[in-house]
Amino acid sequence: MAAKYSNQSRYAVAVDCIVFGYDGQNLKILLIKRALTPLKGRWSLMGGFVAKNESADQAASRILASLTGLTDIYQEQFYTFTNPDRDTQERTVSIAYFSLIDIKKYREILSDAYQAEWFSIKDFPNLIFDHEDMVRMAKKRLQYKATSHAILFELLPDKFTLPLLQSLFEDVFETGFDKGNFSRKMLSTGLLQKQRDKDKTGSKKGAYFYKLDRKNYQQNLHKILKLVPNPNNIL
Repeated sequence: MAAKYSNQSRYAVAVDCIVFGYDGQNLKILLIKRALTPLKGRWSLMGGFVAKNESADQAASRILASLTGLTDIYQEQFYTFTNPDRDTQERTVSIAYFSLIDIKKYREILSDAYQAEWFSIKDFPNLIFDHEDMVRMAKKRLQYKATSHAILFELLPDKFTLPLLQSLFEDVFETGFDKGNFSRKMLSTGLLQKQRDKDKTGSKKGAYFYKLDRKNYQQNLHKILKLVPNPNNIL
């Protein structure tokens, strides 16, 4: 049996998941009621400890699935929180992830065992430990990544309209876009495939549905930059 490192501290390693969703009007985060002491019953991000036989990525996927029933969703590691006093119970390092899902697609399979609930990113309850810092940093990371990758489409249904897409971009980047310019620039990226049917829930004229051209978007990611004002100032 190999000898352990001598004179080294031992402490827990956890993962915390910031799950973003979009309901057609607002960017939201998914929170649960904490099941452990201390602070049992307080609102929390979804999290848990990394097991001895798994990676942080595997732990994040396992924990997200067990707490919400969600699997096979976009997930990205973005920061490690190491403040010695961040957890009042014991020294815990937390590796943070953000995930992106279509709220309507997963609404019916969310586990209610932990009272999971969606809250607006602009108005959510006080969270335990440093989870509010995690949310703020995750949103900044989402904004930064979305300037060069088509990840915001993960928040939308398979078919969507340009008005819905514009609303999403405006909410994520907290800015307004001219309707004509946004549509023209987005269509010029080559990322969208126009469908024959329309969404007529808002008007008789309706708006055409589009789909993301996933085969083409890798070659056109840089064109997303043109949609976002001053992308280099986000981080």
